[in-house]
Amino acid sequence: MFELLLCSMLTVFPDYLFRRYVQGKRIGREITLYTMWYELRWGITACLLLTVLLITTIFYFHPTTNNVTAIFRTVTILPETSGRVAEVYVTNNESVAAGAPLFRLDSSEQEAAKETAQRGIAEVDAASAVAKTELAGADGMIQQAQGALQQAIDELNTKQEIMRRNANVVAPREIERLQVVVDGRKGAVDAAVANKETLQARIAALLPAQRSSAEAALAQAQVELDKMIVRAGVAGTVHQFTLRPGDFVNSLLRPAGILVPTEAGRVALIAGFNQIEAQVMKPGMIAEATCIGKPFTIIPMVVTQVQDVIAAGQLRPTDQLIDVQQIAQPGTLTVFLEPIFAGALEGIPPGSSCIANAYTSNHAALESKDLGTLHRFFLHGVDAVGLVHAAILRIQAILLPVQVLVFSGH
Repeated sequence: MFELLLCSMLTVFPDYLFRRYVQGKRIGREITLYTMWYELRWGITACLLLTVLLITTIFYFHPTTNNVTAIFRTVTILPETSGRVAEVYVTNNESVAAGAPLFRLDSSEQEAAKETAQRGIAEVDAASAVAKTELAGADGMIQQAQGALQQAIDELNTKQEIMRRNANVVAPREIERLQVVVDGRKGAVDAAVANKETLQARIAALLPAQRSSAEAALAQAQVELDKMIVRAGVAGTVHQFTLRPGDFVNSLLRPAGILVPTEAGRVALIAGFNQIEAQVMKPGMIAEATCIGKPFTIIPMVVTQVQDVIAAGQLRPTDQLIDVQQIAQPGTLTVFLEPIFAGALEGIPPGSSCIANAYTSNHAALESKDLGTLHRFFLHGVDAVGLVHAAILRIQAILLPVQVLVFSGH
């Protein structure tokens, strides 16, 4: 309607002025309801054509959409394991900081596993102390075996010397027996040394490895115990949280609630423009938006990202063939809008519905000296008609509360 009024001022009104002051035709006399088309046919025809051209130019080069929402993400409150609720620390709609505890599951099994792991470490420490004591005993056994060996060697040497001097005094059988005793006591010394080396290896390698395993088991038990306390991953507000002690929570089937992050929906708006705008919408375009949650306010914005796919054409593999007719409904071009000034989205509840305009700017193109006169005139015209769309958005911002409160059935 605004475009029609504007075009009529440039076509119908000048035609009427010509008929009135040049041809002397007056309304109610020569120009009546029945002769209006004939008398003002050139102005009316030009008005209709100019209106169609203006609307097409505006909506193509300066697109608008009502599909704008402050979309926000939510975080499902889920424990990493299933269990029965033992204690609840927060209530519904309560704001929490990142890392704050939300609720605790029954942890008796995990506490028992931690206690077992602690006992395992204590056992390894006790075994280490015993091994050190045994190592001291092994040194004594080596000295005792070496002393017995030396005694047997001395006795064998004495008998051999006596036999050398007088063969009839010592029997050969006695020499053989002493040699066997010496060999046996050498084996005892070797066994004592090997026992000491075994104890040393046990103290240096085996027991530390066992202690490391016990410590790892304790750490694992502590991790499982910490999982029993479910904490907020991000700062936000808890919603749909109705847990009570005694409730059973399943990590797959029954979430505990929803956490809405603090910054969710307060950083950008997501708009769905018509697919025909795919060649016009570019990152860096200036845009404006007005939201139901903050009426009478125009928010300056900028296009930061344009999704390069249309969500309506998404295909997910299933066990049935997809009929294209099922997905033939045109989707929209997803565009991300961010405010130019910090804090511009304050006061707009996440999830609010908005109206947005994006404006094509040909300033850089107009600086080129290679443009022809008609092309330059066209680009100037495209930039100029953006004012019309900006005015329309401001009229919508004024009428939006009336439309919502009066004409929507409230």
